[in-house]
Amino acid sequence: MQEVEYRLFHQIRTFSSIAVMVAIFLSVIFSQFLGETSMSWQVAIAVTALALGIPHGALDHLVTLPKSKPLVMAIFILVYVLVAVVAVIAILKFNVLGFIFVLLMSATHFGIGDTAFINEMDRRGGRKKALPRTIYAVAAGATPVLIPLVNSASTDALAQVNPALIDWHQGFDQEILYGVTGFALIAIVTLFLSHRKRESLDIALLLALALIAPPLIAFAVYFGCWHAMRHTARLTLNLESSQRAFASGDSKKAFTRAVIPGVPALVGTFLIAGLLALLDNQFNDDFFWMALVVVWALTVPHMAVTAKLDRSALT
Repeated sequence: MQEVEYRLFHQIRTFSSIAVMVAIFLSVIFSQFLGETSMSWQVAIAVTALALGIPHGALDHLVTLPKSKPLVMAIFILVYVLVAVVAVIAILKFNVLGFIFVLLMSATHFGIGDTAFINEMDRRGGRKKALPRTIYAVAAGATPVLIPLVNSASTDALAQVNPALIDWHQGFDQEILYGVTGFALIAIVTLFLSHRKRESLDIALLLALALIAPPLIAFAVYFGCWHAMRHTARLTLNLESSQRAFASGDSKKAFTRAVIPGVPALVGTFLIAGLLALLDNQFNDDFFWMALVVVWALTVPHMAVTAKLDRSALT
């Protein structure tokens, strides 16, 4: 059965890499023909990518509280939603510290999650060469989160979420850009010399995406086509329905069993984002940004409840 699990992980990794390369290519082409300031094509690509990623966190309750009583499950979901609501308010209304806190949590969660994915894949592939986990995790988390938000094109984007967020970096935008880029380059070289060439390529792709694609597309494609896909693959290792599919040799069915239950979360996120945009009396680009705010906010409780899963994968 581990061979089937490995096959799924390999397929998901290939998909995420190709998706990033396609996003970079489309960004270059559309920027040339439609202009870098045109938002329509950026929002279209970003919303599509974001939609792919939203369902991946909807099974947190099944992983954290398997076979729990309805009352326990209801309390869990209530607390989960309340934490997300507080995070939304922090991003939209409170000072920049709330936004920075969410960014740091996101970078930490993404880096640990990607490292856990590689570790699970190594186990099933029988790979013995150790992964430099810390350097990979920091580069894999910070690169897709921080670089797009210090990109010069992010100013207009952040203004649509909350004008106060434009200077979230307190004037240290260039230092953050050079620092994260430099660390990513060091990670690429270190991983390559450690005979982890595929992981070196991972960081190189994330760095290219962050530097070349517009910030909207860079984060959305990373979230939906990279992080979420890899996290969903890991969920299949803990879901009974997915495990039955693996036992029958059907990796595709195992993956869909971890996706379908999360579709209602996608609908709910878009409904909430639409409501927030309507309350703001603007239902255009704001819809996407409100959806992004909801996604950022959901990362806070999501990271907390998946900590056990990550710890197990990295042990």
